[in-house]
Amino acid sequence: MNNDIRWLVCLGIDHRLFTLPQAVSVSESIGDGADLTDFAQKLVDDGIVSDAELESLEKLAGLAMVKARSGPPASDPFAPPEEEAPAPAGPATPIRLRSATMHPFATMHPFGSAEPFAFEKVSSLSDEALAKALKDLLVATGQQGASDLHLSAGARPFIRKQRVLVPISEHVITPEEALRLNTALLAPHQRTVFTERKDFDYALALDHTHRYRVNLMVHKNGAAGAYRMVPAKLPQLDELGLRNLEVIRKLLSYHNGLILVTGPVGAGKTTTLAALVNELNEKREDHVITVEDPIEVVQPAKGCNITQREVGPHTKSFATALKGALREDPDVIVIGELRDLETIEMAISASETGHLVIGTMHTSDASTTLNRLLDVFPPAQQTQMRSSVAESLRGVICQRLLPGVDGDLVLACEILIANPAVANLIKEGKSQGLRNVMETGVKEGMCLMDNVVFDLHQQRKITAETALQNITNRVLRAKIT
Repeated sequence: MNNDIRWLVCLGIDHRLFTLPQAVSVSESIGDGADLTDFAQKLVDDGIVSDAELESLEKLAGLAMVKARSGPPASDPFAPPEEEAPAPAGPATPIRLRSATMHPFATMHPFGSAEPFAFEKVSSLSDEALAKALKDLLVATGQQGASDLHLSAGARPFIRKQRVLVPISEHVITPEEALRLNTALLAPHQRTVFTERKDFDYALALDHTHRYRVNLMVHKNGAAGAYRMVPAKLPQLDELGLRNLEVIRKLLSYHNGLILVTGPVGAGKTTTLAALVNELNEKREDHVITVEDPIEVVQPAKGCNITQREVGPHTKSFATALKGALREDPDVIVIGELRDLETIEMAISASETGHLVIGTMHTSDASTTLNRLLDVFPPAQQTQMRSSVAESLRGVICQRLLPGVDGDLVLACEILIANPAVANLIKEGKSQGLRNVMETGVKEGMCLMDNVVFDLHQQRKITAETALQNITNRVLRAKIT
């Protein structure tokens, strides 16, 4: 019997989905050569697990596959125990179960129910039917914990779940189907923009609980769309897994200065930014202006007056919005992305003139962040801007999302607090010395990414392989190996 089946039995019994005698009966029925999908499907077919419990069974099956990579459970539910080789360490693929009451020829996908529509029939659907089917698919994608849905010409449709790409159909989308799929939910003026520019970003709201950030583009095979799920619930700082929350809250207590949230694509920067704004909204009584592309998380006014602007519909660019914001009596300015010289220069200037400015950048650590922030300026301005950043910077939160041992995602974050030592290094252009300052600044709430990742490994939240991929320090790597 496979290790993943052993793990599923242990988990299923713990969660009271079935009993050990029922598991033994299923095992005897399907034989030793069956895999996890066969075992789980037999539980459904025999009525041991009801249709209402399908989702719970699928989640436990995914967790069982992850745990099986490390070998069998400590207590083998099947006696006598047998030696089994560990399951391959490849990416876990969600199992596909069929409801016991479902028509046997229904098209299946990883969500464990009939597909909202068959991709191969896209060309035959009316515009209204296609739009409804796509909305249903987006809702189902979010309900299953996936972060993204991708519909691209020349490829199978797939989702990203726990950072793993999972096809949801074997059908390869044709150029004609891709264009219809990705324009089905566009208003006429949006279609015009996409047709002219071949690129289009917009926020899609099906209702107040289902929101998506959408990017449409054209590539060599045709149109493609990436649909990012936006959480319906406002994120709370306490729920993100950030370190040193009191230090982060202290950064938010300032009434001027610059706070940067950084990390690679898909590191959760948008969620952290939304949580910071929500924290301000609950703890302060200020005017907060956000400039986003597009607006993802809607922030209803609480203690603060929140003005959210979107590049495109509400303003020409980040720089234009920032220029206007300085005349709109703001206390806090939130910038979705610091991406060009003019925007960065205005953000630094605003942080020096009595505003708290919070922005994001696509950088991997605090040192790289400061280099990127300053290197956009021409050499003649470097000295002046280094002095400005040294005076205005409050802190940098640099984060990554790492695959956890339980199949979830774990947040690792590096925190830089701008103390006098940091300010001197910035002024002198000696960013290579930031690492030493951060190592000695632990009492002030600073932490290095290498040390955070190592601690996560020590806490058994991530695997040794994941830790080694994210640690550059030789001493820490040696401790792991």
